[in-house]
Amino acid sequence: MFDRLSELADEHAALERQLADPAVHADPDQARSLGRRYSELTPIITAFREWQQAAGDEQAARELAREDSSFAAEAEQLGERRAALEDQLQALLAPRDPNDAKDVILEVKAGEGGEESALFAGDLLRMYLRYAERQRWQTEILDATMTGLGGYKDATVAVKAARAAAVTGGVWSKLKYEGGVHRVQRVPVTESQGRIHTSAAGVLVMPEADPVEVSIDPNDLRIDVFRSSGPGGQSVNTTDSAVRITHKPTGIVVSCQNEKSQLQNREQALRILRARLLAQAQADADAQAAAQRQSQVRTVDRSQRVRTYNFPENRVSDHRVGYKAHNLDQVLDGDLDAVIAALTEADRAGAGQPVAQASS
Repeated sequence: MFDRLSELADEHAALERQLADPAVHADPDQARSLGRRYSELTPIITAFREWQQAAGDEQAARELAREDSSFAAEAEQLGERRAALEDQLQALLAPRDPNDAKDVILEVKAGEGGEESALFAGDLLRMYLRYAERQRWQTEILDATMTGLGGYKDATVAVKAARAAAVTGGVWSKLKYEGGVHRVQRVPVTESQGRIHTSAAGVLVMPEADPVEVSIDPNDLRIDVFRSSGPGGQSVNTTDSAVRITHKPTGIVVSCQNEKSQLQNREQALRILRARLLAQAQADADAQAAAQRQSQVRTVDRSQRVRTYNFPENRVSDHRVGYKAHNLDQVLDGDLDAVIAALTEADRAGAGQPVAQASS
């Protein structure tokens, strides 16, 4: 382990020198790639340096204890500190998802259940926005289609961590478990007789791709413009500002209409397209190993759920790991830490295999 740590320390020092070179920042893609790797290594190297200090201090204290027994207690404390740092380093060096440090594109789509499903999709969107706020992440709604009662037929949001986020604290490392079908059981606002209904909404989470990771040939794109639909002010419904991009080789279609400018909508659509292409490439590459993306349900079918939100019992249940808690109101307010921790622990216990999809 320590030979590997010495190599990583050398790499970290080299990255530090490169990032201090102004010429590197003339290429934003290269600077971003180097910065991400530097952020990944920083917590490991920090722990390694603390371990070196603790190990050296422990050795000195044990040598002094041979002549003066008063140093024995200090040596034991330093030994415990050294052992704790070794455990921390083992955890930091454990195999990780290479996307853990990435930001994400998160999509929420209404499914079965009509207007009630759209309202639930809106609840899920707000839950993730509140969770991001608690994590001090930045969010940007790239595209959304609302319904008359304030629900969402679909919404796409970019979630971005602070620039200094490390591999253990990236957005993907937390939100990658949210993909799948989320089911709700409650009395809808549209129900006049007080009966409990079940409906569902789908969530898809994709690591956001840097332009350098996904190369898109402009000749492979068909770009159509059309008038935005839905409520809005000046310029909405009156100009061809909405954009639909079709990636001809894959058939992936992305539409954006939230911005007033056609150019802005085009850029947002390209961001989503890059993320979808990256996710598809990873799914294809890992098809034989049941990759993470394959564990995310592609159809919003109530029977293929990953999580249920039961309002009458104030209960949230994650069916993949058997997690249950009676704090649904807090979860919908963005308190997702406990359920995500349960999924993370199950993932690690499974030696890095994706959390299994629950059977119907």
